Amino acid sequence: MTTTDSAPLSAPEVSDRVHFFIGGAWQKPHGSGRHDVVEAATGERFAVAALGDEVDVDRAVRAARAALNGPWGATTAAERAAVMRRFADALDKRSEEASVLVSRENGMPIGLSRAFNGGAPAALLRMYADLIEKTPLEAARPAALGSTIVRREPVGVVGAIVPWNYPLALAMSKVAPALAAGCTLVLKPSPDTALDSYLFADAAVEAGLPDGVLNIVLADREAGMALVRHPEVDKIAFTGSTEAGRVVGAECGRLIRRCTLELGGKSASLFLRDGDLDTFLNGLPSASFQNNSQTCTTQSRVLVERSRYAEVVDALAAYATGLRVGDPLDETVQCGPMAGERHQRRVLGYIEQGRADFRLVAGGGRVDGLDRGWFVAPTVFADVDNGSPLAQEEIFGPVIAVMPFDTDEDAIRIANDSNYGLAGSVWTADEDRGVAIARRIRTGTVGVNYYSTDLEAPFGGMKDSGIGREFGPEGLDSYLEYKSVYASARWLNA
Repeated sequence: MTTTDSAPLSAPEVSDRVHFFIGGAWQKPHGSGRHDVVEAATGERFAVAALGDEVDVDRAVRAARAALNGPWGATTAAERAAVMRRFADALDKRSEEASVLVSRENGMPIGLSRAFNGGAPAALLRMYADLIEKTPLEAARPAALGSTIVRREPVGVVGAIVPWNYPLALAMSKVAPALAAGCTLVLKPSPDTALDSYLFADAAVEAGLPDGVLNIVLADREAGMALVRHPEVDKIAFTGSTEAGRVVGAECGRLIRRCTLELGGKSASLFLRDGDLDTFLNGLPSASFQNNSQTCTTQSRVLVERSRYAEVVDALAAYATGLRVGDPLDETVQCGPMAGERHQRRVLGYIEQGRADFRLVAGGGRVDGLDRGWFVAPTVFADVDNGSPLAQEEIFGPVIAVMPFDTDEDAIRIANDSNYGLAGSVWTADEDRGVAIARRIRTGTVGVNYYSTDLEAPFGGMKDSGIGREFGPEGLDSYLEYKSVYASARWLNA
């Protein structure tokens, strides 16, 4: 592991955000709650944001309902697509500002932030604008007594709750398909990334998004649950921890409310005896260390065929040790800090537990020379028991557990021996063998010799990793309701 003292980007001045975007206007909060925004790389406060309460959530939901019942509810797909493309253009103007801001908030390396917080939101808007224009929303089918007109209509008011790790990309994974479908939204960002979503509001105003279509209220979990329970909300789209997802899902079940849950992961990377080591190492930045491993798809369990085990352990340890750790605004940094002090303590707690039980081959604590901020050294443990907390619980930090396997069946069994099922990868010179193994892993996404999320394909998890899918055409489906209208046969020729 190396630290860097090269000059980072110059961080612009940031204004406090003490109003909420509700009904197309900046409104004063009901209460006096405030949240200090702390820079992950320094531990220093650099702004203050207002925290909403149940009253603020109610205002936002009612504004969204009024917009749904107003002109937005009568728009055509083409009209919505035009607004969405203007929204994307407005976000493009703010892409660098958004990228830098998120990196300061949560420690994401700036290059990655430019992709996910600068570029992805506008790309998702354009993708869903194109998709809704091409998607038939009504079609007649022959029926015994005439015809059935099958319609797809907006699900209604959406409560979108997003986490801090990829705040703008994950917010837009909900906002874009909801807008395309004709829904309206209340977006509740995480206080740990309190400022960036307000750039959405600025861009929405510039794009001419009608008042109340998108509302933004920063709030804690208590107010977030008020959004989940609100009687005027028709669907909840949630990304976050499995623990929180259970609470949200249980409440949606009680209310018979539609929901999608994109939750945690503890994914496995399978290195077979014929795997190419250079290909594997080149894939680690996205498979196992992306965003300082603060990523739900992190493949933090590395399973290695026994004949290659010692070689891969040594190479993985050398890779982790060689990562450049430091200020995420430094273009050369590969691994930034954890998003906050509490999260840093949690990750370090898992490392201490691992040191007592398994063989530490890289990292193992804080980063020498980086006394400020919430840094954790990229850490690798070998000879890990797959039944241990280190291998079964989502750490959400740069802590990798390596273990051997003997046969393909053994590897598949270990990979599937998890409550989670979100991601994974297989590394082999025989792609047919790799795809065959990938098909048998109980997980929502699997890469063969690389891992990279495809925005045009469904993304989501099995088991405790969630319910439903985002991205691609499948991501639009959950924002649409089906209606069957029974009519005469003349509609078949309309």
